[in-house]
Amino acid sequence: MINFVLNNQTIETDVPSGTALLDFIRKHKHLKGSKLVCKEGECGACSVLIGERKVEGIFYQSMTSCITPLVNVQGKHVVTIEGLNMSELTPVQQAMVEGYGTQCGFCTPGFVVSLTGYLISNQTIDIQGIIAAIDGNICRCTGYKGIERAAELIIKQVKNDMPKLSISALVDHKYIPAYFADIPKRLATIQPTNGQYKGSIKLGGGTDLYVQRPHDMYETQALPVYDRPSMKQIEIADGVCTFGASLTMGDLYRSEVFNRALPDSDYIFKLLSSTQIRNMATIGGNLVNASPIGDFTILLLALDSQIILEKKGKRRRLPLKEFYKGYKNIDLKEGEILEQIQFNIPDNSSKFHFEKVSQRKYFDIASINLASKFDIKDDLIQTAHLAVGGVGPIPTYLHKTAAFLQGKPIDETIIREAIVLLNEEISPISDARGSAEYKRLLARQLFIAQFMAMKEDTLVLEEMIA
Repeated sequence: MINFVLNNQTIETDVPSGTALLDFIRKHKHLKGSKLVCKEGECGACSVLIGERKVEGIFYQSMTSCITPLVNVQGKHVVTIEGLNMSELTPVQQAMVEGYGTQCGFCTPGFVVSLTGYLISNQTIDIQGIIAAIDGNICRCTGYKGIERAAELIIKQVKNDMPKLSISALVDHKYIPAYFADIPKRLATIQPTNGQYKGSIKLGGGTDLYVQRPHDMYETQALPVYDRPSMKQIEIADGVCTFGASLTMGDLYRSEVFNRALPDSDYIFKLLSSTQIRNMATIGGNLVNASPIGDFTILLLALDSQIILEKKGKRRRLPLKEFYKGYKNIDLKEGEILEQIQFNIPDNSSKFHFEKVSQRKYFDIASINLASKFDIKDDLIQTAHLAVGGVGPIPTYLHKTAAFLQGKPIDETIIREAIVLLNEEISPISDARGSAEYKRLLARQLFIAQFMAMKEDTLVLEEMIA
């Protein structure tokens, strides 16, 4: 049985645990406000809020329900647009009207959910934050200016209405229905998953499985690892960051501990995906998925990360760069689970950088991504780690190029010689994201960009890119 609260209704269901949340909402509960459009988590028309019990109260996140496994909402509060509706328009809905933020209306429920979720999840708000909260919602009609005006109206009204944001204040001012105040007590009576489900498919956030194998997932009984407490920890000790594989990109983005470990984390996380997908996608899933273009995989390869694999209490440590054997072929033995990831935190002598090129800057699968970590002393590269995605059958660690750069100065001659080696190590193919020649060009440009990020005088490098 799966138990959760859907809007103001307590749910107990025995449908397969791998059922997509959107299918349950629309087909089993006949709530049609969450729209079925892309079925890949890309457009946000199916956005819902998912609230989870924390020590300080219920923490709500926006997620795309079309690729959310039903089992992942066990013991949580799911809010659709119907769960926000009241007898009159809420201030968020009214702002969409006054700002002319809607035309055909198909995407509007998702926008309202994401905008309201931003208010519920934050005590301090600003226009940049509320715009970021809808970065995973696509509108095909308005050109977004009306929606941006609506967001500005929301910020202005909230600041006039409430000196401090809270669930009780939002209820009092009719931004959300009154039943929200009782959700903590109701969720306290429902247990989290705690490994009570069994299945042949290990399931994290599902953001790739439900795109690549949707029909397999819908009727399966999945084994969830999404909410395992033992795989949700972050620790820094002796210059090493260790974190659980069930943590999502959103968990890491919000973690002060992890942000101390990863340089330029705010810039990097905004390149990775939309808010909704960051809130869902686990790091372990990103690595085990073995996509040649996985952003976090490339990032962790450049950090020369180690992974810890667990089976019945026994653990095995492996360099991440040895994990990938071939296309979708990984060194994961039967019964093993990727439990933790570790990396040495870059110090003051280290330069770490990540870049990607995609059709949409902040929310798309990369055509090419590339990350680097250089340890510099006396203007020489002491150690180098380089990884690039989208140029081969596996996430590519550039062994030869990295080895060549060790002990070398950073100058035009060395970079040009390194580019020759880089070209020998990659083997891109032409596909929907670009031709092989285009990908080679991008890899070269992103490689040069790594050095531009660390040098003050970049004139020569800029000329190389030009």
